[in-house]
Amino acid sequence: MASHEESIVIDAPLSEVFAYVNAPATIPDWMTGMIEVRNVAGSGAGQQYDWTYKMVGVHIRGQNVVVEHMPNECATHQGIGMLSSAWTNIVEPRGGGTKLTVKLEYTIPVPVLGKLAEHLTVRRNERDIKTSLLNLKEALEG
Repeated sequence: MASHEESIVIDAPLSEVFAYVNAPATIPDWMTGMIEVRNVAGSGAGQQYDWTYKMVGVHIRGQNVVVEHMPNECATHQGIGMLSSAWTNIVEPRGGGTKLTVKLEYTIPVPVLGKLAEHLTVRRNERDIKTSLLNLKEALEG
């Protein structure tokens, strides 16, 4: 299982950052590689949605379930399907803005991508997470 943690400070209110980053409908707007989110059902803990993500040229489909939701603190989206994952968003006040920390754990679908591509995929995903957080910062500050 691969894991990565990344943080960014966003000049926006904590409640706005938390709501935006955890709203399935906004995920394709800022997350590098996320092609589509659909079939959103519910809200908060127990919310579910389907997604299509492009990883190193391969379209991967799955479903997320929000397994933890503490408003304006943290939320964990657990992925099932071709890509098993847990994506946790943690927000905390920082100056006049918000520090967002993303903790990601996931299993590379080796049969889909191939064992040789696994290491390169992890490095690429780390770069994509950094880019995604910059996209998020731009969306919320601009």
